[in-house]
Amino acid sequence: MSDNNTSWEREVVTQLAEASLKEQRRSRRWGILFKLLTFGYIGAIIYMFGDASLTKVDLNNKHTALVDITGVIADNEKASADSIVTSLRSAFESENSAGVIIRINSPGGSPVQSGYIYDEIVRLREKHPDTPLYAVVSDIGASGGYYIASAADKIYADKASIVGSIGVRMDNFGFVEAIDKLGIERRTLTAGENKALLDPFLPEDKKTKAHMQTMLTEIHQQFIDSVKKGRGDRLDTSVEGLFEGLIWTGEAAVEIGLVDELGSSSYVAREVIGEETIVDYTVQEDILERFAERLGSSVAQVISTKFFSTTPR
Repeated sequence: MSDNNTSWEREVVTQLAEASLKEQRRSRRWGILFKLLTFGYIGAIIYMFGDASLTKVDLNNKHTALVDITGVIADNEKASADSIVTSLRSAFESENSAGVIIRINSPGGSPVQSGYIYDEIVRLREKHPDTPLYAVVSDIGASGGYYIASAADKIYADKASIVGSIGVRMDNFGFVEAIDKLGIERRTLTAGENKALLDPFLPEDKKTKAHMQTMLTEIHQQFIDSVKKGRGDRLDTSVEGLFEGLIWTGEAAVEIGLVDELGSSSYVAREVIGEETIVDYTVQEDILERFAERLGSSVAQVISTKFFSTTPR
């Protein structure tokens, strides 16, 4: 009886051990699967949020340097002066950069940010006289975008590009009658007669308007002077509306000297600079930061939809 008990106990222990080993193997397989899925997920994120510019390039060979100016030119934007100036310095300081292209697709923005970039281009061209810089307008190079382009050795555009808009604007609204009709009482306190200038809830003041117009005219003249300095005799200053905010197609812009020739970035790299290989020097946003921002926006949207939606459930 004792031998039978011992045999039975041994069999039970053996079965328990085998079952434990099977469970460990199963857990290990699931662990491997989850790890593979995690790596695949991370890889997908990098692929989705990464940029082509992350591809490794050989900077030891001659190439054409590219800097993109995309979107509104403003502080804390992708096309801020800090980002573009940093990109331009890297492009010019590369020993194997045969030439630099600034590819512009911008409706303009801050005259201050545009002026910073313009001045830095002038400085870099003087510091690196053997490295040419060309501006290429894609869809649009207007206002501050053209301000920057005018600092280049030459400007290229597509025949259908939108070019020009040499002018300055300041937007404001007036809600005086609206608040009267709604019975709203304005209670703004100021220390300084003009501290509340351009307040949309106050009647327009002629003295303030004249002052602001003088300021805009001054900035406009700075813009005009920079364009004239950059373009020189190539610009047909007799064209009506040239400095009054009008825009032209790339094809028409060639005729009046706003643009030198028609051509794309690849054309300029290949036929003008002579180095078909293009390396993007544009400062890129950190992938993880970009993912975190977009993930945060997605989460906020989900929370908003989940808890604040008026749709019946």
